[in-house]
Amino acid sequence: MQFQKNILLKNYTTFKIGGPAKYFCAIKDKEELVEAIAFAKKGQLPFFVLGGGSNLLVSDKGFKGLVLKIQDLRLRIKDSTIYAGAGASLTELVNAAANAGLSGMEWAAGIPGATVGGAIRGNAGAFEVEMKDIVRKVEAFDANDLRFKIYDLRDCGFSYRSSIFKKNPNLIIISAELNLKKNNKRKVREKMKEILNYRMDKHPKFPSAGSIFKNFENIRARDLIEKAGLKGKKIGGAQISDQHANFIINTGRAKAKDVLALIDLAKKEVKNKLGVAIEEEIQILS
Repeated sequence: MQFQKNILLKNYTTFKIGGPAKYFCAIKDKEELVEAIAFAKKGQLPFFVLGGGSNLLVSDKGFKGLVLKIQDLRLRIKDSTIYAGAGASLTELVNAAANAGLSGMEWAAGIPGATVGGAIRGNAGAFEVEMKDIVRKVEAFDANDLRFKIYDLRDCGFSYRSSIFKKNPNLIIISAELNLKKNNKRKVREKMKEILNYRMDKHPKFPSAGSIFKNFENIRARDLIEKAGLKGKKIGGAQISDQHANFIINTGRAKAKDVLALIDLAKKEVKNKLGVAIEEEIQILS
């Protein structure tokens, strides 16, 4: 296993923003993960597990620690269960499910840069479906006591855009069992196409991290930002999308500081004008 130095993280994020990681390594199996955590502990380095780089904003100064990129891309299907490595992409998972006539992942069609591990960690979801609805078991490595553990659904602590794995950064997702439902392949493909068309039509084409703010049960963050008059607002190379106000886009040379300034502006304006406190959905790494 190789520990690389000063790797630019902007090349690993969907935002295309971010400075260098002091150390960076790709993890192919459990043994390499144990070795990498030992390296971080010996050097008293903080560590961060990088998925597909979506839902993430990396500081312009980068990260003064070790970034782990999980490369377990395994996907295996048996009956209605998918066994997936944490590094497998959601796109591949969605297609594998459709080819097997399994329903439950159509909502993830067209989501860029997402991995199984990252989706579980943040309890990703759309169209009133979340990862918690299909997760059966999760295998994770506890970097505190250096043990591999199995978490049943009830142990995962899923809530809106969160989980026990997000609340405890020492828990590193390795793999998962996902339980889907048998369905007609044509119907699954039709639903995927419908969702893909929606995203093509409604979501901006510029680099972004996806939705910046969490929605409320009956209120969408995009509507609040638009009502506050911020649609299209630009700071530096970053812009609140005039196509979807809960997306901040990189128009070409955006810095993390530009995005953070827009996030702060949106929070202040929505609070001042509408009396609502909005909260970030994306993770900020600095």
